Amino acid sequence: MGLAASLIAGVSWITVLSSLNISAQVALPEWVRGRGLAIFLTAFFGAMTLGSAVWGKVASLEGVPTALFLAAGGAAIGMALTAGWRLQTAATLDLTPSMHWRTPVFVYPIEDDQGPILLTVEYIVDPKDLRPFLALIHEIGLERKRDGAYAWGVFEDTQVSGRIVETFLIQSLLELKHLRTRVTMADRMIEEQARAFVTQPVKVTFLVAPKRHRQKRRKGSRRTSPQATREPAPIA
Repeated sequence: MGLAASLIAGVSWITVLSSLNISAQVALPEWVRGRGLAIFLTAFFGAMTLGSAVWGKVASLEGVPTALFLAAGGAAIGMALTAGWRLQTAATLDLTPSMHWRTPVFVYPIEDDQGPILLTVEYIVDPKDLRPFLALIHEIGLERKRDGAYAWGVFEDTQVSGRIVETFLIQSLLELKHLRTRVTMADRMIEEQARAFVTQPVKVTFLVAPKRHRQKRRKGSRRTSPQATREPAPIA
């Protein structure tokens, strides 16, 4: 009986581990697959180590049968709560790089480490299509932040009806080049759905922070007050 139970547990363990690994690989684009799998394995084996310590403590206090019954009950509850979740939901998504973003052209050379870079994307939308458009824009915002953007925001013009401005920051020009290669075909489809609501050509602007040159303070440049330069009055 114990041998059969061990065989079933071993087969189930290998099946679950293989399914989770395959699902993680399928759901991650190529550029982040290595880091994503590292985080997944760290969380998985870290939780297993913590669970072993907790159930070992329970077994030492309450006994092995009690610990096994509690673990079985927790597993049953976990299966019931996660029954609606499905693995490999990203299998149908095309995560290959789309490379549809045009390479920005600047009027003067910019070094790769110069930044941050502020991107503004201006949309003109029919006011009646504003709600579905904003829903797609917020989904695009998640993709921007996933690919390396930060301080993302979307704003509605209060003076021009239907004018929406999307803004976000990128750390440097090199990071902008990386972000361009991280946009997938699935991301492009969402962008095309959003641009279907746009009535005028989208305007994209790149604003680069100027370099900061540290200037030496000249001696004697500190401003002094008249009280400090006034000669002391003679003592009577």
